[in-house]
Amino acid sequence: MNPTAASAFASLRTIDLRGTRLDHARLKAALPRPELNFDTASEVVEGIIGRVRAEGFAALSDLAARFDGVEQEHTRVPAQALARALEELDPAVRAGLEESIRRARAFAAAQVPGDTAVEYPNGARVVQRWSPVRRVGLYVPGGLAVYPSSVVMNVVPAQAAGVGSLALASPPQKEFGGLPHPTILAAAALLGVEEVHAMGGAQAIAAFAYGVPAPEGGAPNLAIEPVDVVTGPGNLFVATAKRLVKGVVGIDAEAGPTEIAILADATATPAYVAADMVSQAEHDPHAASVLVTDSVELAEAVRVELATQAAATKHAERVHTALSGPQSAVVLVDGIEEGIRVCNTYAAEHLEIHTRDAAAVAGRITAAGAIFVGDHSPVSLGDYCAGSNHVLPTSGTAAYASGLNVETFLKAIQVIDYGREALREVGGHVVALSRAEDLPAHGDAVLVRFGGDLS
Repeated sequence: MNPTAASAFASLRTIDLRGTRLDHARLKAALPRPELNFDTASEVVEGIIGRVRAEGFAALSDLAARFDGVEQEHTRVPAQALARALEELDPAVRAGLEESIRRARAFAAAQVPGDTAVEYPNGARVVQRWSPVRRVGLYVPGGLAVYPSSVVMNVVPAQAAGVGSLALASPPQKEFGGLPHPTILAAAALLGVEEVHAMGGAQAIAAFAYGVPAPEGGAPNLAIEPVDVVTGPGNLFVATAKRLVKGVVGIDAEAGPTEIAILADATATPAYVAADMVSQAEHDPHAASVLVTDSVELAEAVRVELATQAAATKHAERVHTALSGPQSAVVLVDGIEEGIRVCNTYAAEHLEIHTRDAAAVAGRITAAGAIFVGDHSPVSLGDYCAGSNHVLPTSGTAAYASGLNVETFLKAIQVIDYGREALREVGGHVVALSRAEDLPAHGDAVLVRFGGDLS
């Protein structure tokens, strides 16, 4: 066993909740989370956002040189670069992306909501209709890995919603001439996305939120038009930027480091549980892998498997750091009933169920970004080809937030259509309620239509 794997085996901490019954607040505080300094990030990100707003492309250029080591004349990826990336894409990767797109489109199409209408007496009608937002900015991270799958996950639901204008951003890569990774570009081309920008980090989110004029002397299509919604995962600085521009634009979620929780009993297969924990840990040193179980024997068997599998994986050091961090743990509980309560309190981005009658247990989960049921539904399936979306709420926000879906890119508009007699029927109630709220002009706006007499 190599030292890194052995250390991961030894360092995954245990949180023993057996024999306790913590209330929700204390249970939430006891569960593992990454130690992230949002205050420091906010100071940095506020400065970046301010620069992009004030300096436009000059700020983007300077930040690309500083953070990415590239010189830019503009951020727009040429159409020929997109076409070339698709032409040169590995056929096996293209086939995988095409299947991912096919399944994602089927699921997204099924999510599109229909309009609803209610008829009241005298021909009164109230309708809720759905309308796509005008324009969206889709962010695909770079950094430690390449994420063409995130292109699929962002673009497909936006297209299904009927969004007319899509712009995609991904960090410029020095080794690819200042363009995003070619596999990212190929995925965009495969989906028909024509507007792609080589920009990353908080500056990309700021550019989408506030817009950036074309560089001096540049063509008009080099400008970045402001968007209505920004979506996509990213690091701490991207998440902080999304938090700071929320309200200027809509966002999908404040996606922080990725996480998996696994609820398992003695029937679980240790090798499967360990493999899924390792697969999540390889994302990021801050990634969280949490096992919730009522079986000490399973927990120990998983630890042994973790040591073996961590030794064999490509990113062993990254896995070790993630598994030994404060965000990862084995949580021991008195039974699956308590395990369900722990999982609903933790509100994981990804939650796997490895228990007897896993489907029934999954049905009792009320807080999770996505739930993976049984031995043969690993999180990695959802990352690529399940048909579901892998852009999911993290850091406990699954308690109130949803994963990326078609409705992220839609807004519900209510339409009220009352005729004279329909208004007369409820007019007295409007007057009475307006007087009760000390807003008499509201009632007067009804009375004036009837000469002051509703009889």
